[in-house]
Amino acid sequence: MAEQTTSSIVIDAPPAEVMNVIGDFAAYPEWAKGVTTADVVEAGPDGWAERVFFVLDVSPIKDEYTLAYEWDGYDEVTWTLVEGKMLRALDGAYTLTDRGDGTTEVTYRLALDVSIPLIGMLKRKGEKILIDTALKGLKKRVESL
Repeated sequence: MAEQTTSSIVIDAPPAEVMNVIGDFAAYPEWAKGVTTADVVEAGPDGWAERVFFVLDVSPIKDEYTLAYEWDGYDEVTWTLVEGKMLRALDGAYTLTDRGDGTTEVTYRLALDVSIPLIGMLKRKGEKILIDTALKGLKKRVESL
């Protein structure tokens, strides 16, 4: 897989609250910029989503795709692309670190590849925009609940 882009943010809430927002896919269109649909296709025995279908429209990426998720309690969730139209790869993770003071450091890793040719620099810029938007949206959503 290509190189990953990583960024972190501190959210004023414990890890469980943060992970519960990450796992609430039905609410993504309310706070995750560009996500117009997020439907759980398959849930695991623990109730966490294992496969989720998304419709994304955030320039320059407009796609419909399905991600497979793996959950590690409230510490980490990782995902990989199952299928997409424009996307060839979308692998990432949210890693949550309890800071011991009621706050959580959230690190987001993302590596994407698209079927259209994009210069590496533009691809990294796209990843950075997606990550920054996702982290800021997540922080705003968690802290508003």
